[in-house]
Amino acid sequence: MTRLLTPRGAVTALLLAFSLVLVACEERSIRQILAEPNRYVRREVGLKGTVVQSYSILGRGAYQIEDGTGKLWVISDRGVPRKGSRVGVRGRVEDGFDLGSLVKLPEAISHGVVLIERDHRAEDRGRF
Repeated sequence: MTRLLTPRGAVTALLLAFSLVLVACEERSIRQILAEPNRYVRREVGLKGTVVQSYSILGRGAYQIEDGTGKLWVISDRGVPRKGSRVGVRGRVEDGFDLGSLVKLPEAISHGVVLIERDHRAEDRGRF
């Protein structure tokens, strides 16, 4: 006899799956990442902040976010939000990132700790 999940069991399974997703992509502060980059390298994290600098070329680029604890560059191949936007971003932390000679961006972006964006959600200031 095949037994189907009860509504209570389905809710429990859904909550368990949701909690695993949250653990896999925990929201962190920029200060935490910059203080211990080796702890977060190649791990996915979530950040929220305000875009303070933004550079884009053909839908790719980089933007710097500030969350009140520090600033971090985010590398994107899906377009970048405008300066002043509030943004929630998920991605993979990398240390020693190098853009090479593909795009001439500010020195601070071409090496160091960055977040390689998986996705982001941006809203104009005041509506986030």
